[in-house]
Amino acid sequence: MRVEQSFIPVRGVGEQTERKLWRQGITHWDDFEPDAVGSTTAERIEAFIDDARERLAHGDSHYFGRQFPSQAQWRLYESFQDGAAFFDIETTGLDQRHDTVTTVSVRQGGETKTFVRDRDLTADRLREVFADADLLVSFNGKRFDVPFLQHSFDLDGVLDRPHLDLMYPCRQIDLTGGLKQIEKDVGIQRDRPDLSGEDAVRLWYEAERGDDAALETLISYNREDVDHLETVADRVATRLHESTVPDDCTF
Repeated sequence: MRVEQSFIPVRGVGEQTERKLWRQGITHWDDFEPDAVGSTTAERIEAFIDDARERLAHGDSHYFGRQFPSQAQWRLYESFQDGAAFFDIETTGLDQRHDTVTTVSVRQGGETKTFVRDRDLTADRLREVFADADLLVSFNGKRFDVPFLQHSFDLDGVLDRPHLDLMYPCRQIDLTGGLKQIEKDVGIQRDRPDLSGEDAVRLWYEAERGDDAALETLISYNREDVDHLETVADRVATRLHESTVPDDCTF
């Protein structure tokens, strides 16, 4: 679902009213007719569409991040997928005050880059890679990855953009557990299903002791997380679309 198919950001338009519009064949901003709803609601919808068209033409994802309610943020995904930055980090532990970030992988435009501590993982590189992102996509990144990155690299403002944390839309369609469990549930297979976050910590310390193979395994593990994030996002957005749009509506 694209943002142009949504009316839920409008004050006074809830899920029931939106579905009513869709059932009338108004499944896009271009289809809206003022007599489909009351006059006050119609004025609000028309004002929103006029503003939203201009914002979308300028690629203003921040605007839509502010306008869409939290449970509907997944609707930004299809419209801003081309400018999305899928990202994941590995660390030496769970405490950002004492532990360190070891690798960061970011996938944009079908390509994945991995930055490694003591090699090329710097604040400047992270600022550069996130600079043009329209949308951040992670799994549990709002609670873990973003605070860790901000604390470790002083990235305040850099990550201040719409953020689709897939953990929450997954829960909306009863996909629970960690990323690896959800990957299984949506039909994704890993090259190394035996590796875990604990292994990532172990691999880093082995790499510090000079084990190049351990470092390569860690990098591969981190990259696989990010590459799979895009597939999870695609499949979750499709399922949410199917569960949101009534069966008798055609988009």
